[in-house]
Amino acid sequence: MSSQPASRRTVLCRAALAGAAGLGAAACSPDGSGKKASPTPTAPVELGSAGVVPVGGAKIYREQRVVVAQPAKGEFTAFSAVCTHAGCVVDTVEDGKITCPCHGSQFDARTGKVVQGPAEKPLPSVPVTAKGGRLVAGPDA
Repeated sequence: MSSQPASRRTVLCRAALAGAAGLGAAACSPDGSGKKASPTPTAPVELGSAGVVPVGGAKIYREQRVVVAQPAKGEFTAFSAVCTHAGCVVDTVEDGKITCPCHGSQFDARTGKVVQGPAEKPLPSVPVTAKGGRLVAGPDA
């Protein structure tokens, strides 16, 4: 085998492809950094008034990546808002279902279980408490 140096064109094409692959990976991360963020809070996060979560419904806290449901008055459950299929953040809650905008996966707002794929795993549970009328989610909540 002869060892000939790569042409300038070959080097430039390879560099362009490597750069495009890196941009694609960064675009798929929640913060655009290319690093995979935790799907659940890693520290307690204050979400605000417990009164904004409807009884029998749920509210998405997009920036905190949490969905909080109130199945019965004063009873709260929370789940990661990061879809277990491709890592997109869910965007709607209707008729007791949490929906991911990327591929249409749906989850039960009370349990986090998958009700429609392509996701196969439920949304991870997140500890949540109501303290003084305010919701706190994450570890030690």
